[in-house]
Amino acid sequence: MPVNKKIIVFIIFCLVFLVGDVFYEVNFPKLNSITLKSAKIKNGEEVRIIQITDLHSQKFFNLTALFQTIKNSQPDFIVVTGDLIDKKTKDYSYVYGFVDELAKLNCPVYFVSGDHEQKNSQNILGELNRHGVEILNNKNIVFEKDGQIIHLYGLDYYNRPVDFDIFKDIPQEDYSILLVHNPYLVINNENIKMDLILSGDTHGGQIRLPLVGAIFVPGQPLFPKYSKGLYQLNNSSLLYIDSGLGYTLTPIRFFNRSQISLIKIEGQ
Repeated sequence: MPVNKKIIVFIIFCLVFLVGDVFYEVNFPKLNSITLKSAKIKNGEEVRIIQITDLHSQKFFNLTALFQTIKNSQPDFIVVTGDLIDKKTKDYSYVYGFVDELAKLNCPVYFVSGDHEQKNSQNILGELNRHGVEILNNKNIVFEKDGQIIHLYGLDYYNRPVDFDIFKDIPQEDYSILLVHNPYLVINNENIKMDLILSGDTHGGQIRLPLVGAIFVPGQPLFPKYSKGLYQLNNSSLLYIDSGLGYTLTPIRFFNRSQISLIKIEGQ
Protein backbone atom coordinates (compact mmCIF):
# COMPACT_ATOMS: atom_id res chain seq x y z
CA MET A 1 0.00 0.00 0.00
CA PRO A 2 1.41 3.44 -0.93
CA VAL A 3 2.50 5.67 1.93
CA ASN A 4 -0.23 8.26 1.25
CA LYS A 5 -2.95 5.61 1.44
CA LYS A 6 -1.50 4.28 4.69
CA ILE A 7 -1.65 7.76 6.17
CA ILE A 8 -5.27 8.19 5.05
CA VAL A 9 -6.23 4.79 6.49
CA PHE A 10 -4.51 5.68 9.75
CA ILE A 11 -6.31 9.02 9.96
CA ILE A 12 -9.67 7.35 9.25
CA PHE A 13 -8.95 4.74 11.92
CA CYS A 14 -8.09 7.46 14.46
CA LEU A 15 -11.25 9.41 13.64
CA VAL A 16 -13.44 6.32 13.98
CA PHE A 17 -11.77 5.46 17.28
CA LEU A 18 -12.20 9.03 18.55
CA VAL A 19 -15.89 9.20 17.61
CA GLY A 20 -16.51 5.75 19.11
CA ASP A 21 -14.73 6.65 22.34
CA VAL A 22 -16.64 9.92 22.74
CA PHE A 23 -19.94 8.11 22.09
CA TYR A 24 -19.08 5.48 24.72
CA GLU A 25 -17.93 7.97 27.35
CA VAL A 26 -21.08 10.07 26.96
CA ASN A 27 -23.65 7.28 26.83
CA PHE A 28 -22.35 4.54 29.15
CA PRO A 29 -21.78 5.92 32.66
CA LYS A 30 -19.55 4.22 35.21
CA LEU A 31 -19.45 4.03 39.00
CA ASN A 32 -16.51 5.84 40.57
CA SER A 33 -15.79 4.63 44.10
CA ILE A 34 -13.77 6.42 46.77
CA THR A 35 -13.13 5.46 50.38
CA LEU A 36 -12.53 7.99 53.15
CA LYS A 37 -11.69 7.36 56.79
CA SER A 38 -12.67 9.43 59.79
CA ALA A 39 -12.34 9.13 63.54
CA LYS A 40 -15.80 10.74 63.74
CA ILE A 41 -17.32 7.55 62.34
CA LYS A 42 -17.58 4.65 64.79
CA ASN A 43 -14.82 2.08 64.41
CA GLY A 44 -16.02 -0.76 62.21
CA GLU A 45 -18.95 1.30 60.85
CA GLU A 46 -19.37 2.61 57.31
CA VAL A 47 -21.59 5.27 55.73
CA ARG A 48 -22.29 4.78 52.02
CA ILE A 49 -23.36 7.70 49.82
CA ILE A 50 -24.25 7.77 46.14
CA GLN A 51 -23.63 11.15 44.50
CA ILE A 52 -25.40 12.09 41.28
CA THR A 53 -24.74 15.41 39.60
CA ASP A 54 -25.22 17.27 36.31
CA LEU A 55 -27.65 14.90 34.65
CA HIS A 56 -28.80 17.67 32.30
CA SER A 57 -31.74 15.45 31.26
CA GLN A 58 -29.25 13.11 29.57
CA LYS A 59 -30.71 9.78 28.46
CA PHE A 60 -28.55 6.67 28.37
CA PHE A 61 -28.60 3.47 26.36
CA ASN A 62 -29.05 1.33 29.44
CA LEU A 63 -30.70 3.33 32.21
CA THR A 64 -31.79 0.10 33.91
CA ALA A 65 -28.13 -0.87 34.37
CA LEU A 66 -27.40 2.50 35.97
CA PHE A 67 -30.15 2.08 38.55
CA GLN A 68 -29.06 -1.49 39.20
CA THR A 69 -25.55 -0.21 39.87
CA ILE A 70 -26.96 2.28 42.37
CA LYS A 71 -29.02 -0.43 44.06
CA ASN A 72 -26.06 -2.81 44.25
CA SER A 73 -24.02 -0.07 45.94
CA GLN A 74 -26.41 -0.23 48.92
CA PRO A 75 -26.32 3.50 49.71
CA ASP A 76 -27.50 4.80 53.05
CA PHE A 77 -28.62 7.93 51.21
CA ILE A 78 -28.33 9.58 47.80
CA VAL A 79 -27.28 13.17 47.12
CA VAL A 80 -28.03 15.06 43.91
CA THR A 81 -25.80 18.12 43.58
CA GLY A 82 -27.68 20.11 40.97
CA ASP A 83 -28.46 20.40 37.27
CA LEU A 84 -30.88 17.51 36.92
CA ILE A 85 -32.29 19.46 34.00
CA ASP A 86 -30.76 21.58 31.26
CA LYS A 87 -31.76 25.18 30.59
CA LYS A 88 -33.15 24.03 27.25
CA THR A 89 -35.27 21.29 28.84
CA LYS A 90 -39.00 21.85 28.27
CA ASP A 91 -40.41 18.46 29.25
CA TYR A 92 -39.38 17.47 32.78
CA SER A 93 -41.16 14.11 32.78
CA TYR A 94 -37.93 12.20 32.14
CA VAL A 95 -36.25 13.81 35.14
CA TYR A 96 -39.24 13.13 37.39
CA GLY A 97 -39.21 9.52 36.21
CA PHE A 98 -35.49 9.39 37.01
CA VAL A 99 -36.02 10.50 40.63
CA ASP A 100 -38.99 8.12 40.93
CA GLU A 101 -36.57 5.27 40.24
CA LEU A 102 -34.26 6.61 42.94
CA ALA A 103 -37.18 6.72 45.36
CA LYS A 104 -37.80 3.02 44.75
CA LEU A 105 -34.46 2.26 46.41
CA ASN A 106 -36.03 3.13 49.76
CA CYS A 107 -33.29 5.44 50.99
CA PRO A 108 -33.38 9.24 51.44
CA VAL A 109 -32.61 11.42 48.40
CA TYR A 110 -31.28 14.94 49.06
CA PHE A 111 -30.98 17.71 46.47
CA VAL A 112 -29.41 21.16 46.06
CA SER A 113 -30.05 23.39 43.06
CA GLY A 114 -27.63 24.05 40.22
CA ASP A 115 -27.59 26.94 37.77
CA HIS A 116 -29.78 25.09 35.25
CA GLU A 117 -32.63 24.89 37.77
CA GLN A 118 -32.98 28.69 37.83
CA LYS A 119 -35.80 28.79 35.26
CA ASN A 120 -39.12 27.84 36.93
CA SER A 121 -37.10 26.81 39.99
CA GLN A 122 -40.01 26.89 42.42
CA ASN A 123 -42.14 24.64 40.22
CA ILE A 124 -39.26 22.19 39.74
CA LEU A 125 -38.35 22.10 43.42
CA GLY A 126 -41.94 21.61 44.47
CA GLU A 127 -42.37 18.77 42.00
CA LEU A 128 -39.13 17.09 43.08
CA ASN A 129 -40.34 17.26 46.66
CA ARG A 130 -43.62 15.61 45.65
CA HIS A 131 -41.56 12.84 44.03
CA GLY A 132 -39.85 12.08 47.33
CA VAL A 133 -36.73 14.27 47.08
CA GLU A 134 -35.79 16.44 50.08
CA ILE A 135 -34.57 19.89 49.06
CA LEU A 136 -31.60 21.11 51.11
CA ASN A 137 -31.20 24.60 49.64
CA ASN A 138 -29.79 26.67 52.53
CA LYS A 139 -30.94 24.06 55.02
CA ASN A 140 -29.40 21.46 57.26
CA ILE A 141 -30.69 18.13 58.53
CA VAL A 142 -29.40 15.30 60.68
CA PHE A 143 -29.05 11.82 59.20
CA GLU A 144 -28.76 8.95 61.66
CA LYS A 145 -27.70 5.36 61.03
CA ASP A 146 -27.46 2.95 63.95
CA GLY A 147 -26.69 5.82 66.31
CA GLN A 148 -24.13 7.35 63.94
CA ILE A 149 -24.89 11.04 63.36
CA ILE A 150 -24.19 12.82 60.06
CA HIS A 151 -24.94 16.53 59.72
CA LEU A 152 -25.97 17.38 56.15
CA TYR A 153 -25.92 20.97 54.88
CA GLY A 154 -26.95 22.38 51.52
CA LEU A 155 -26.22 25.61 49.66
CA ASP A 156 -28.48 27.03 46.97
CA TYR A 157 -26.49 27.86 43.83
CA TYR A 158 -28.12 31.30 43.70
CA ASN A 159 -27.49 32.14 47.32
CA ARG A 160 -25.51 35.38 46.97
CA PRO A 161 -23.78 36.26 49.17
CA VAL A 162 -23.34 32.93 50.90
CA ASP A 163 -25.62 32.65 53.92
CA PHE A 164 -23.38 31.52 56.76
CA ASP A 165 -26.19 31.19 59.30
CA ILE A 166 -26.69 27.51 58.55
CA PHE A 167 -23.07 26.85 59.51
CA LYS A 168 -23.37 28.21 63.03
CA ASP A 169 -22.63 25.84 65.87
CA ILE A 170 -21.63 22.84 63.76
CA PRO A 171 -21.01 20.01 66.27
CA GLN A 172 -17.33 19.26 65.88
CA GLU A 173 -17.70 15.78 67.34
CA ASP A 174 -20.03 14.67 64.51
CA TYR A 175 -19.25 14.16 60.82
CA SER A 176 -20.46 17.02 58.60
CA ILE A 177 -21.16 17.06 54.85
CA LEU A 178 -21.97 20.04 52.64
CA LEU A 179 -23.79 19.73 49.31
CA VAL A 180 -23.09 22.57 46.86
CA HIS A 181 -23.35 22.58 43.09
CA ASN A 182 -20.48 24.94 42.29
CA PRO A 183 -17.26 24.07 44.19
CA TYR A 184 -15.90 27.56 43.61
CA LEU A 185 -18.48 28.92 46.07
CA VAL A 186 -16.56 27.30 48.90
CA ILE A 187 -12.96 26.95 47.70
CA ASN A 188 -10.68 29.16 49.82
CA ASN A 189 -13.64 30.20 51.98
CA GLU A 190 -12.44 29.78 55.54
CA ASN A 191 -15.96 30.38 56.87
CA ILE A 192 -17.16 27.04 55.54
CA LYS A 193 -15.38 24.20 57.28
CA MET A 194 -16.79 20.73 56.75
CA ASP A 195 -15.44 17.23 56.97
CA LEU A 196 -16.58 16.66 53.39
CA ILE A 197 -17.93 18.90 50.61
CA LEU A 198 -19.67 17.25 47.63
CA SER A 199 -20.06 19.25 44.44
CA GLY A 200 -20.32 19.06 40.67
CA ASP A 201 -20.86 21.74 37.99
CA THR A 202 -17.45 21.48 36.29
CA HIS A 203 -18.22 18.29 34.29
CA GLY A 204 -14.55 17.55 34.86
CA GLY A 205 -13.93 19.93 31.99
CA GLN A 206 -15.73 17.42 29.69
CA ILE A 207 -12.47 17.09 27.70
CA ARG A 208 -9.41 15.97 29.65
CA LEU A 209 -5.88 15.07 28.64
CA PRO A 210 -3.67 12.40 30.24
CA LEU A 211 -1.26 13.84 32.84
CA VAL A 212 -2.81 17.29 32.27
CA GLY A 213 -6.43 16.99 33.36
CA ALA A 214 -9.15 19.42 32.41
CA ILE A 215 -8.40 21.99 29.75
CA PHE A 216 -11.30 24.32 30.41
CA VAL A 217 -13.96 24.92 33.05
CA PRO A 218 -16.35 27.87 32.48
CA GLY A 219 -15.42 30.92 34.52
CA GLN A 220 -11.94 29.58 35.35
CA PRO A 221 -8.47 29.98 33.81
CA LEU A 222 -7.22 27.38 31.35
CA PHE A 223 -6.10 24.13 32.99
CA PRO A 224 -8.00 24.84 36.23
CA LYS A 225 -6.62 23.53 39.51
CA TYR A 226 -10.01 22.24 40.70
CA SER A 227 -12.02 20.25 38.16
CA LYS A 228 -12.55 16.62 39.18
CA GLY A 229 -11.68 14.37 42.09
CA LEU A 230 -10.70 14.77 45.74
CA TYR A 231 -8.93 17.84 47.12
CA GLN A 232 -7.92 19.04 50.59
CA LEU A 233 -8.69 22.73 51.09
CA ASN A 234 -6.74 25.21 53.16
CA ASN A 235 -9.15 24.88 56.09
CA SER A 236 -8.67 21.06 56.08
CA SER A 237 -12.08 20.39 54.52
CA LEU A 238 -12.13 17.60 51.94
CA LEU A 239 -13.70 18.64 48.62
CA TYR A 240 -14.93 16.04 46.15
CA ILE A 241 -15.90 17.22 42.66
CA ASP A 242 -17.87 14.69 40.64
CA SER A 243 -17.67 15.14 36.86
CA GLY A 244 -21.28 14.05 36.52
CA LEU A 245 -23.52 12.32 34.02
CA GLY A 246 -24.42 14.87 31.38
CA TYR A 247 -22.93 17.59 29.23
CA THR A 248 -23.63 21.11 28.03
CA LEU A 249 -23.38 22.68 24.57
CA THR A 250 -22.17 19.55 22.81
CA PRO A 251 -22.25 15.78 23.53
CA ILE A 252 -18.52 15.37 23.98
CA ARG A 253 -16.52 13.71 26.75
CA PHE A 254 -12.91 12.62 26.31
CA PHE A 255 -10.82 10.83 28.95
CA ASN A 256 -13.72 11.76 31.19
CA ARG A 257 -16.44 9.11 31.08
CA SER A 258 -19.85 10.06 32.49
CA GLN A 259 -20.20 8.78 36.05
CA ILE A 260 -21.89 8.63 39.41
CA SER A 261 -19.90 8.21 42.60
CA LEU A 262 -20.02 5.92 45.60
CA ILE A 263 -18.45 7.61 48.61
CA LYS A 264 -17.68 5.27 51.49
CA ILE A 265 -16.80 6.88 54.84
CA GLU A 266 -15.27 4.34 57.20
CA GLY A 267 -14.58 4.62 60.90
CA GLN A 268 -11.09 4.32 62.28
